[in-house]
Amino acid sequence: MVPTVPLPRLPLDPSDRTRRWYENELGWTTVPGSPVRLATGMRFDVLEVPAEAGFAALRHLGPTSPVALHRNPPKRHADSGESGESTDSGDPRDSGARETVFRAPHGDSGDSAVGPADSPSRRGGRPVRRGARMRLLVAAGSAEELPGLLDWLEWGALALDLTAIGVGGSIGAPLPPGMPEGPLSAGGSGPQGAAVWLRPPEPGCEVESSLPTLSAMGGGGGAPDLVRLVDTMATQCHRIRLRRACAQPLAFS
Repeated sequence: MVPTVPLPRLPLDPSDRTRRWYENELGWTTVPGSPVRLATGMRFDVLEVPAEAGFAALRHLGPTSPVALHRNPPKRHADSGESGESTDSGDPRDSGARETVFRAPHGDSGDSAVGPADSPSRRGGRPVRRGARMRLLVAAGSAEELPGLLDWLEWGALALDLTAIGVGGSIGAPLPPGMPEGPLSAGGSGPQGAAVWLRPPEPGCEVESSLPTLSAMGGGGGAPDLVRLVDTMATQCHRIRLRRACAQPLAFS
């Protein structure tokens, strides 16, 4: 009898390792397909804003509140609404703006948040490409509360670059901490690695207790206050909008 030699094992696909980390280590629900996507509306919702606005709001979060950065925002697609994914602001200057950088505050940019192309300098904070989007995890149900909350804060009448992703939506899964990043594509949503964690979730910890929630208004509990978070991000989004409007060349007839 001729002994059989087992075939060599194929290396584990990076997307499989990513999916296993989210499902086994965190207990989060992923969406079938590749690259890996995280289902929203179950354990958390997501608020997405320009990274500039998001950095200003980080002070309202707890130290374990997960925050991600998407460095290569998806372009507009006819079917983009199916996943609940946000789209670009439509500003014609956005494509060129992504080639410039702004300085993130010290201690909030995160080493894993920027790739080699984003410059190694730490002076004045880590550089982050303009056009990057920040995704802040918030309590499940917050996406449904956002329109009413903005109205209550008297922001509802303004067009703000503030998006909520809740039930039926999904976001690209940021690479787990320590996993090497792949190259980013020039356009589209990019491969796994376009999104990275600024403040990663902690395995073994229930994420819900660290998420901003409407019930924390006034600081009575241990969870971050969703109202203060949204108000700060809305203010910063409005400032960015005004700055872009002022930068527009005047049209003369």
